[in-house]
Amino acid sequence: MGNSFQVQDRFADGAQYIGGRLRPGTSGRSHDVVNPATGKTVHTYELAGTADVDAAVAAAREAFPGWSGATPAERSETMHRFASVLARQADDFAYAESLQCGKPVKLSTEFDVPGTVDNASFFAGAARHLEGKSAAEYDGDHTSYVRREAIGVIGSIAPWNYPLQMAAWKILPAVAAGNTIVLKPAEITPLTSLMFAQAATEAGIPDGVINIVNGAGKDAGEHLVGHPDVVMTSFTGSTAVGKRVAEIATSTVKRLHLELGGKAPFVVFDDADLEAAVNGAVAGSLINTGQDCTAATRAYVQRPLYDAFVQGVAELMETVRVGDPFAPDTDLGPLISHAQRDRVAGFVERARAYATVVTGGEAPGGELADGAYYRPTLIAGAAQDSEIVQAEIFGPVLVVLPFDTDDEGIELANDTPYGLAASAWTRDLYRANRATREIKAGCVWVNDHIPIISEMPHGGYKASGFGKDMSSYSFEEYTQVKHVMYDNTAVARKDWHRTIFGDR
Repeated sequence: MGNSFQVQDRFADGAQYIGGRLRPGTSGRSHDVVNPATGKTVHTYELAGTADVDAAVAAAREAFPGWSGATPAERSETMHRFASVLARQADDFAYAESLQCGKPVKLSTEFDVPGTVDNASFFAGAARHLEGKSAAEYDGDHTSYVRREAIGVIGSIAPWNYPLQMAAWKILPAVAAGNTIVLKPAEITPLTSLMFAQAATEAGIPDGVINIVNGAGKDAGEHLVGHPDVVMTSFTGSTAVGKRVAEIATSTVKRLHLELGGKAPFVVFDDADLEAAVNGAVAGSLINTGQDCTAATRAYVQRPLYDAFVQGVAELMETVRVGDPFAPDTDLGPLISHAQRDRVAGFVERARAYATVVTGGEAPGGELADGAYYRPTLIAGAAQDSEIVQAEIFGPVLVVLPFDTDDEGIELANDTPYGLAASAWTRDLYRANRATREIKAGCVWVNDHIPIISEMPHGGYKASGFGKDMSSYSFEEYTQVKHVMYDNTAVARKDWHRTIFGDR
């Protein structure tokens, strides 16, 4: 894929998008966007400071009355145009996403970009369906109904693993519901979030409705979360940082949505289709080089299938083609950075003391030596309470453990602090139903692992956070429910008044 624009030219005016235009940051510090496949800088920009956050929030606050006051049909029409603009620019988005993240272009072309366009189309339609409870006379003397209202300026923070999709997940439900937003992407992956906001302006979404500030978490991020004019924060990222976001948000009594870490179990019962499970485990553990909070990370395999599963996964992992993200036949690109690659390698090296590295466990050399690459890795023989089983690694590493009884398999699946996603592999309807009931996760797939759709909610249990992205359920995060009650009696002196003054 050839690039249809030059990054430095595209963002020459700055990497902050405030009030419908690009502008430079005012922190006095610059930041390099690095292509992790080569280690080379592709763009340098000025980071946002607190003054930029203030300006973005002010722009969002100014735009709120007009946007929230538009009819659902008007918002919907504009968002449909937005989806069309995104679709027309699909190649540019795919190129920029692969450039800044290192993800294979076939993933950005076939997963990230079309998923984002579909999200935009879904929320364009959903904007016309902000429903409340229908009117009724619940006590006989009054008519009650429920209004859903936009809540104001949203301040959201998105991670680096899916910059484009995470921008969409944060922005689209918020603006569909009539809110305005300031989004802080990860400062290492700013490009497609800026392009997303530019596309919104091109589609006719008013200036100030969508604003982007690219700055460091300690400065821009914490200032955004704590800003007095921000009424709600949505954060996706690690559980550790999520705790800090929660501290700041709750100190200012903000509404809060957290989508945090994961350690997804992949439970294979002894009646499963072994070939399907092996294929699903490799795909589910290696998507986005394993940098996915729903990625399969812990495979629990009932003992009759365990040895064949380990052999099958190892053999298939060894066929995965690691290489240049822009080569059409590349299966696995680099990790997001050399620091992340080294972090993943550290987990694997420590695991060698108590487990077996069946395949992988190394960074490739040769022509890939300058990139943040790490080979697909399968680990066996680890104990359930070991670091490699319990900690979120966020890399192309799958650990596999055996189990004997169904009770044990489900118990092991639930035995981490996390609860974002899981999968169960079986041909038995009753086993499948039990697994979906008893595994504590926000999504449980049966005989697959990873697919997501705009119509269904995404969010976790336990330390994986609370609240939902995507689907109409996300409007619960971005709307205020108001009860309106009308008196129907036209009686001046109500019977209940006697409890305050006078007699019946």
